[in-house]
Amino acid sequence: MFRFEHPEYLYLLLIIPVLAFMQLVFQHQRKKKLKKFGNIELISHLMPDVSFVRPAVKFYLLLLALTTLIITLASPQFGTKLETVKRKGIELIIALDVSNSMNATDVEPSRLARAKLAIERLTGRLVNDRIGLIVFAGEAYVQLPITTDYSSAKLFLSNIETNIVPTQGTAIGSAIRLATNSFSQQKDINRAIIVITDGENHEDDAITAANEAKEKGIKVYTVGMGSAEGAPIPVSPNNQSSFMKDNDGNVVITKMNAALLKEIAEVADGEYIPANNIRAGINDLIDELGELEKSEIESKVYTEYDSKFQYPLALVILILLIEFIILDRKINCSEK
Repeated sequence: MFRFEHPEYLYLLLIIPVLAFMQLVFQHQRKKKLKKFGNIELISHLMPDVSFVRPAVKFYLLLLALTTLIITLASPQFGTKLETVKRKGIELIIALDVSNSMNATDVEPSRLARAKLAIERLTGRLVNDRIGLIVFAGEAYVQLPITTDYSSAKLFLSNIETNIVPTQGTAIGSAIRLATNSFSQQKDINRAIIVITDGENHEDDAITAANEAKEKGIKVYTVGMGSAEGAPIPVSPNNQSSFMKDNDGNVVITKMNAALLKEIAEVADGEYIPANNIRAGINDLIDELGELEKSEIESKVYTEYDSKFQYPLALVILILLIEFIILDRKINCSEK
């Protein structure tokens, strides 16, 4: 694990490109002044000991030394001790629908894009809780195992598109069952599943899956993406002008099944959040999750860091030594 003990010093690196630019301006002005005296090649022959390159090389060596010195001041460190830390929280798994219907734009900019924003907002409010991520369409897959690494969750979330699951459809029941079995083995901890979907379930019995989760003490919350009026399904996320059609050539309209999502949440003692009230709904959901009793959660973290400032400091000394050895003028062999 790598970090800087004093990262605030890294802001000093902003002066490096400024100094480099000033040097380029100075070189340009120097050449411009020399041209006033005559041809530069002729002037070079008249001043055989003068070097136009060496001063620039020495300057950029000093600039490199300054850059390395700033990094030294920031004190780079590597984690050397991994310890188990106990914190209080809950376990939460988000099941995200990635079927083609989630590309519909009755919720702007699209159902999937709005869902990802909601997850990002939710993740940003979590503290000390474990989180997992499942994607589903015709089948369900674990995208991110249960973890306390929220940065990884956001990274995985950013790469989710509707084409990452090969089998199309909407298997909400499979997603709930997979989520139920994807929690840690730790006992006596509150758990919850958040299903984000348009509710067009075509594959299995989601109500039975929700009831099974409830029997294991797991609450299931549902977030509905879409509208009752519905919208056509784009052929692809990048082609919003061409829509999917049925066997008769009619444009397929996808509508959110709010009734099913409400029933799933009711069966599993959760709550249903409609897309048109998603911002306030997510805030309420976060508040409700915060009221769940917290249990001790074990996680591995680096607790001791070993400073490695001596390595960039040694590089600074080496660069300065090289800069000192290089002369400003050319070496005239006749002087030997």
